[in-house]
Amino acid sequence: MSPINAARGKALSFFTVLKQSLKGEHVDLTSISIKRAIVLLAIPMMLEMAMESVFALVDLYFVGHLPNSALAIQTVGLTESVLTVIYSLAIGLSMAATAVVARRIGEKNPEAASKAGMQTIIIAVFVNLVISIIGLLHGRDLLLLMGASQDTAIHGETFIRIMMGGSIIIVLLFLINGIFRGAGNAAVAMRSLWIANIANIILCPIFIRGLGPIPAFGLTGAAIATTVGRSLGVLYQIYNLFNNKNALTVRISYLVPDWDQIKAIIKVAAPGILQFIIASCSWIFLAELVATTGGDKGSAGYQTALRLMMFFMLPAWGLSNAAATLVGQNLGAGRVDRAEQSVFQTIRYTAVFLGVVTILFLTCGHLFASFFTEDEDVKSVAAKALKIISGAFIIYGMGMVFTSAFNGAGDTWTPTKINFFTFWLFQIPLAYLLAKYFTMGPTGVFISLPVSEIGLTIAAYILFKRGKWKSKQV
Repeated sequence: MSPINAARGKALSFFTVLKQSLKGEHVDLTSISIKRAIVLLAIPMMLEMAMESVFALVDLYFVGHLPNSALAIQTVGLTESVLTVIYSLAIGLSMAATAVVARRIGEKNPEAASKAGMQTIIIAVFVNLVISIIGLLHGRDLLLLMGASQDTAIHGETFIRIMMGGSIIIVLLFLINGIFRGAGNAAVAMRSLWIANIANIILCPIFIRGLGPIPAFGLTGAAIATTVGRSLGVLYQIYNLFNNKNALTVRISYLVPDWDQIKAIIKVAAPGILQFIIASCSWIFLAELVATTGGDKGSAGYQTALRLMMFFMLPAWGLSNAAATLVGQNLGAGRVDRAEQSVFQTIRYTAVFLGVVTILFLTCGHLFASFFTEDEDVKSVAAKALKIISGAFIIYGMGMVFTSAFNGAGDTWTPTKINFFTFWLFQIPLAYLLAKYFTMGPTGVFISLPVSEIGLTIAAYILFKRGKWKSKQV
């Protein structure tokens, strides 16, 4: 075959796989080639995670052009930091759902997979009621606790109350997508985020600036638009859960509590939630440290950098989610060797993607920041943060895949312990030491991020090679 024909054949093969992945056709991921399985899962998962990061970027863009933009940007950033606790709950539960559903699908038991997913939703709704009430009653106090000034806390009180009050929508969006990912149907998860984001992009300028009979809500409008957009995404998910066109066949009767199964799910989910709470609390502490040592401008710059970083890191997280699904399904099918091969193949793809991102941040950080704010001081801090943090992106991506592999196997305790030692016993003390003792301010915080991520990846690799995750039962 000539080189031209060979290239044409590869292109046609890629577009066939691309079409299949976006369409969401059911495929036995334990029997096709590993590379094909990763691509089928990774494309919609990367697009899904990219869409999740767009929420914060869209809000940041529109509020960054409001009067008192530094206060508005800080409010959005600090609220996102508070919401990371909600994300921890959502991600922990979705992780458990992915692990259990993937294992049952691998065992060729879709009914048990469907029931497990519904039981996870029961847990999520019950737990989140308490969090929503706290957010509604103590929004301003939460901002002050994060290191916001009195002006910022007053300015952003309604914003954070709406975001926290609607947090059940955030949890359901993550959780139900985790159920679909575990079943191997990442396309539905992707489309739900597309719907939510398109609605948010349309509604943000309308509610922030006003249109016709709709008044201008300013910063509060961003919270309204985001909550409405996410709600539409959840409605789409619920429709797909019950239409019986997927690998899952959900019935209303599955929503009746099954206490034995709920206990089994909590056993997997609890350390997973703790895993992300540990990481989230570290991020919250670092955000507060930047706010107190760098002021409103330093905090706004740091939050801008984080939003940009997460925009590019979340697609890599999508790749790692593909590894989690493949590990779970292959363990369920008794293909342990194939589960391990899937992890290392995913790492190769992740390294290539994050290598490109690193080059972009090192060369164009200031340009990216200027898209979200016109304040030169804020742009300068953001660009500096991006250059420092991006230094370990490739290694960070490797650690992310190993962590997802543990979680996909249902071994949620291992990455939880790694996070505890890496973030609380190393990252936080290092950041505090550099920022305060060595008077480096926000720069010290920026440096602590890549250094700690390198340590996390080394620990994750060693424990992954020991292989205890291979015998985990869920």
